[in-house]
Amino acid sequence: MKKVSFHDIVQHERFNTKVITYNELTHSPEAAYQKFQIKPVDAYRLLRPYLQSKVFEQLKAVMPLTIYLALFQILILRQPVADASIILGGMLAVIFGLMFFMEGLRLGLMPFGEVIGNKLPQKSTLPVVLLIAFLLGIGVTFAEPAIGALKAAGANVDPKSAPYLYALLNHWPGMLVLVVGGGVGLAAVLGTLRFIYDWSLKPLIFLTVIPTLLITLYSMQHPELVHLIGLAWDSGAVTTGPVTVPLVLALGIGIASAAGSGNQSLSGFGIVTLASLFPIMGVQLLALYIHSTVSVAEIEALSHFMNKAPVFWYETTPYVEIIAGIRAIVPLVLFLGLVLVFLLRDRLQNAQVVMLGLAFSVVGMIIFNLGLTYGLAKLGGQAGEMIPGAFTGIESIKESPLYWFSMGIAITVLFAFALGFGATLAEPALNALGMTVERLTNGAFKKQTLMMAVSLGVGIGIAVGVSKIIFDWSLAWLLIPAYLFALVLTVLSSEEFVNVAWDSAGVTTGPVTVPLVLAMGLGLGQAVGVVEGFGILSMASIGPIITVLLTGLWIKLRCMRQEKAALKTAMDAKES
Repeated sequence: MKKVSFHDIVQHERFNTKVITYNELTHSPEAAYQKFQIKPVDAYRLLRPYLQSKVFEQLKAVMPLTIYLALFQILILRQPVADASIILGGMLAVIFGLMFFMEGLRLGLMPFGEVIGNKLPQKSTLPVVLLIAFLLGIGVTFAEPAIGALKAAGANVDPKSAPYLYALLNHWPGMLVLVVGGGVGLAAVLGTLRFIYDWSLKPLIFLTVIPTLLITLYSMQHPELVHLIGLAWDSGAVTTGPVTVPLVLALGIGIASAAGSGNQSLSGFGIVTLASLFPIMGVQLLALYIHSTVSVAEIEALSHFMNKAPVFWYETTPYVEIIAGIRAIVPLVLFLGLVLVFLLRDRLQNAQVVMLGLAFSVVGMIIFNLGLTYGLAKLGGQAGEMIPGAFTGIESIKESPLYWFSMGIAITVLFAFALGFGATLAEPALNALGMTVERLTNGAFKKQTLMMAVSLGVGIGIAVGVSKIIFDWSLAWLLIPAYLFALVLTVLSSEEFVNVAWDSAGVTTGPVTVPLVLAMGLGLGQAVGVVEGFGILSMASIGPIITVLLTGLWIKLRCMRQEKAALKTAMDAKES
């Protein structure tokens, strides 16, 4: 019998399938379906359930965190929410912005990724394919909603206390995002090669984590560079949002499928891990470069000049949010369009729907940016500034400290744990990951077990991150032992659990959690008088890696014991 490869079947199906469009169906005289006119009120009735489900989807992601922060401020800190109406408007903007953006992503951006992923390997050589994957990685990073929060964080940094951190966030924010994007692009290239050649994730993790830890170790020896460690490690958490993961995955899986390779059970894992690790290394290398080429005196002179420079209309709100929204999406779409037209010489099916989706993406990003400024950043910053009132005296709360020191610290740490635990448990992406993992492990790793392990890890991570800011602990001394422990667990764990554990860190950092936690950390840092408030997100990333790896080892041990007991029972039965 002649063997037929998977690749041949895919190619046969792809080139010998006649696609009939909706217009062809309806234009035919014998068409079963005909176009018909409907009134606006009927269109509204048809769309209402769909719109309700989309709004409810975003409400579930945004409102629990918002209500939790507001209640904590009112009930525990006994303070009203300042500018409540503005924050409410901002949070509504986040909900509707995300709704439009996610719909635009599905209708407009994803078809580009899928078409390019399927067609590119057929019409281009592997180096060209990898170059496109690299450039796409950079483009999607600029389009990530949460990346704006990272750039906005620069306004809170004092140039005298942390000159290089100030310089990176205020003078070179574009370069910072470009380097982060370069890290994501490199992750897309390696992830695609991993799909094609079925590489193990373990060596890639070791080859990435160990140099990153060594650079961190070097940076902590320099007083000017030590304040950049938090920014670098936090930037890894910002990259794995709703744009990067699906678009890069669509491209990588499409390439692997067209090449007739790729381990189907693990093909979705790995890129998220690499897209989190490479930007950390990239930002640290950029910091080293700026440290070696720019002096502190030059940065201070630049900051002095910037403070005196006139502020143009396009640098003020709401214009800055509108321009940022357009700048995030339009270049990415132009790049994808150029690849499609000039390299693939192809066109999109349902172009009108795609155009509508792209318009939704731009509008959604602009509305989300406005919500980020007036809702997420304002609420997170306010909560962060007031939290120290629980255990120490601050100007904004007259009765502070509200509790004795130990009690106040315990309340703050519990608040941080509950925030991380609750926000992660409600994350839709984690639910999807849990179902995938339960299916891939044949039920050995239950969905609920994974969700609890990840939520516990994020909760502990955020609690440790908040403690780091309160007590001004060195982030490097928290991260280095934690990652070394994770590497030891990685050696002991099987490939499946390693894939799940390292990817779970990226799943938890959504477009709502990242800006909120970042703003809270920076506000908290300002209130307690530390130089910078970064580091919470990086601790929230390593936490779930460790808890999931430990859970995986516990499941493995339990399975071995069960097998041993079953074998013993069978032998006893045979002997009797």
